[in-house]
Amino acid sequence: MNDPRSEYERRMNRVLDHIDRNLDAQLDLPALADIANFSRYHFHRIFAGWMGETVGDYVRRRRLEVAAHKLAAGGTVLEVALSTGFGSGEAFARAFKLRFGSTPTEWRNSTPERTAAFLAAQNSNLNQANSKYGQAGDGTNGEHGFSNNPFGEMIMEVNIIDMPPARIAYRRHIGPYGPAVGQFWAQSVMPWMLGHGLGEAVCYGIGHDDPSVTPADKCRYDACVEIPAGFEPGGQFSVANLPGGRYAVTRYNGPPRDIGPVWNRLMKEWLPSSGLQCDERPCFERYESLATQTDGSFTCEICIPVKAL
Repeated sequence: MNDPRSEYERRMNRVLDHIDRNLDAQLDLPALADIANFSRYHFHRIFAGWMGETVGDYVRRRRLEVAAHKLAAGGTVLEVALSTGFGSGEAFARAFKLRFGSTPTEWRNSTPERTAAFLAAQNSNLNQANSKYGQAGDGTNGEHGFSNNPFGEMIMEVNIIDMPPARIAYRRHIGPYGPAVGQFWAQSVMPWMLGHGLGEAVCYGIGHDDPSVTPADKCRYDACVEIPAGFEPGGQFSVANLPGGRYAVTRYNGPPRDIGPVWNRLMKEWLPSSGLQCDERPCFERYESLATQTDGSFTCEICIPVKAL
């Protein structure tokens, strides 16, 4: 029999994922309770107890956070307002300024500064898990998806590829990014992988939230393991499909502490000059045989979903 807390976790994740997919729609308590298969009468208290905020507060927060991301990607105020469940640009602008202290237009214009701060915060997420399985490397021989020209300028090597969808088992960490995420992989995910014969499986790390937008204790991170058809993980792991499609991909090999600048250059330098923009699929890091990397460094592909401007 499954652990009761694991069952709660899976049910609540279904609700949270449904909310994120339907922010432009009416989200009423009875329908959400049915998705979770909880009592309609008690669902509000169950949700508040689990998440630390009411359903209404959570939905408002997620609508504004998603709106902030869409504005940063260049969306117009009215388009963003309607796509996140606000009835008018005026109502959206009032709510946005109350939450973030700036108008939507000011927020969009300050995107480069926030992006730099966000990427700096990502310097050590999933990657720190590798140090639990071996000694830390000195990072002097890492390959970063860059090449040097004769004048010493680093050139980023990025490929645009079509990736197939992947069936994944994931376990969600809610809380600050950084060392806690590495510990989450090392203590909660890798032992499960090894115990289920998935030590060689492809893994993905997805940080869903921007710490400059979302409170640190509410940030969501999914530790994902690719699983074969028919495999049902059980326990505290849920099943989802990672969307395929067109991605900009660069390869990284080196110590965890050095990946942040690679993300930074990809988003701040390469992407604006590429003729492409991010779409609404999640960015992620893709890892081959994560559990077998034991020298303190790791190899991954940084993957950003893209579409034409």
